[in-house]
Amino acid sequence: MKKKVLVVHYSQSGQLSDVLRHFVAPLADSDCIELRQVFLRPKIDYPFPWPFLRFFDTFPEAVYLDPPELEPLDLDGNDRFDLIILGYQVWFLSPSLPTAAFLQSPLAHSLLRDTPVITVIACRDMWLLAQEQTKKLLAACGAYLVGNVALVDEAGSIGSFLATPIWMMTGKKGPRLGGLIPRAGVKQEQILDCKRFGERIESMLRENRTIDVTLLRNLNAVKINTKLIATERAARRSFLLWGGLLRALGPQGAWIRRPVVAFYFVFLVVLLVTVLPVSALLKTLTGPFMRKRIAVQTAYFSEPSGN
Repeated sequence: MKKKVLVVHYSQSGQLSDVLRHFVAPLADSDCIELRQVFLRPKIDYPFPWPFLRFFDTFPEAVYLDPPELEPLDLDGNDRFDLIILGYQVWFLSPSLPTAAFLQSPLAHSLLRDTPVITVIACRDMWLLAQEQTKKLLAACGAYLVGNVALVDEAGSIGSFLATPIWMMTGKKGPRLGGLIPRAGVKQEQILDCKRFGERIESMLRENRTIDVTLLRNLNAVKINTKLIATERAARRSFLLWGGLLRALGPQGAWIRRPVVAFYFVFLVVLLVTVLPVSALLKTLTGPFMRKRIAVQTAYFSEPSGN
């Protein structure tokens, strides 16, 4: 009997779809696997490129995981799968709103119950707290997280601070200004190399081996930048505070939110330009005295796919 694998994802720019296409290619070609792919479609879709104000006006709902309404999926809650692959983008240090909506739906609670799940992320290099929220949503569904793959932008922390928003609002990855602003997005070589994860999964399913947390170990599925842990936590606290204020002012798109959103954008730029370098410097200076703590953090955030 063929093994059944489900792929669920939402890709606004198309990059995540490209990642997953290469990721599951060995599964699609396998004669022992029945592969099914489902695309999440919000009833009111999110534009790409993003208009500036709508981009930032989305962050309160993204941070608080307020689920948008999705188009019905061609799935039955009684369907059972041997493995589910969940691909998602990171929006404001949270799983994207279509992903959050799916994971909070009754359908997801039925589909994911007692089922091994692999998460696949394509984003900037700040994904740790988004994955923490996704873990909680998966646990609420009764799913077993057996693997995580995180592909991050080639521009790095500083470069992607400019490159990624420009890409999101223009639809063009760059580079710009003669390379001063680097190319946004995940390297094509990384995307092509995702095939190795599919090959491991196909082999395990073909051999009828147990799918557990060892599935993607020692494949360099994730890389933890410990210098950004404190930055992510500080940014998330800020998002929750300002997001709560904006939600109190009115629903997404309300005119009264616009001047506050514009003010918060300026505040955020100042915060990141000042706090990010200082935080990274402090992390570097204190690193030799905090090796044990850093090792513990690295091991924790690497799970379940660390080397």
